[in-house]
Formats: sequence, C-alpha cells, structure tokens
Amino acid sequence: MLNSHSLALKVSAVLWVIWGLVHLLAGIVTMSVDTTSAFQGIAAAVEPSLLVADYHPAVGAILNQHGWNLAWAGAVTIVGAVFIWRKSGTSIWVTGLVGGLFDIGYFVFVDLGGFGTFFPGTSMTFVSASAIVLSFWVGLTALRPQQAGPV
Repeated sequence: MLNSHSLALKVSAVLWVIWGLVHLLAGIVTMSVDTTSAFQGIAAAVEPSLLVADYHPAVGAILNQHGWNLAWAGAVTIVGAVFIWRKSGTSIWVTGLVGGLFDIGYFVFVDLGGFGTFFPGTSMTFVSASAIVLSFWVGLTALRPQQAGPV
C-alpha cells in the first residue's frame, strides 16, 4: 500500500495531467478557429451573438498568442506531472507556479468578471488548486532538498 505522501503525489500528478490536457487542447483549438469562435469558447458565459464582430487581424494574433500560452502551459504541466509522480521536489514547485499562475489569471479576469462557465473553466481552477495543495503539502513536509556537497 502506498503511504499518504506517495499517494498525494500520484493524485496530484494525475490532476496535473488532466489540467494539462484540457489546456493543451484549449490552446490548439484557440489557434485553430476564427477569432469570433475562439472568443465564444473562452467567454462561454457571454451570449455568443454579442461576441460576433469583424475583428482586426491584430486581435486574432493576440488571441493566437493566448492559445500558444495555453498550449505550452498545458504541455509543461503534463511533463511536470511525470516528475511529480517520481517525487521531484523541483517539479512540484515549477508545475505549481506554471499551472497556478495561469489559473489565477483565469479566475481573476474571466471567472470574477462573470464571463466563464463552471466547466471546463472554473472546474480546472479546482483541479489545479487541489494538485497544488496535495503536492505542496508533500513538498513542505516530506521532501527535503538535496544537500550540496563541498565545492
């Protein structure tokens, strides 16, 4: 049977893979569709007809940059999850920073603005927060940094 720290890291890793796959897919979709469709997907709580417009190409470029950022953050958390599963203290912190800061931005600007929906938006915030709490708990209580040897 797995001890509680090992189990917490494995659950955290699975949560990060879920979060990462959702964000990787969201990034690919955002870059693959037209600007109006991308905005309708991101601001899902807004009446879709209110987001129909003839957007300047610069708006589409900025939205594609957002899609790129979603995709790379998703990919980083998936890779980080593999190392969290293997009990890497560094990966706990790096993955938590990447996924956590991404979700703080979503929560503040989209959720609190009333533009997002619970699924997948807000639910992914709960997924990342749970992964952070579980892995940081282990990182702070059980994993000790390697002592550097003499130089």
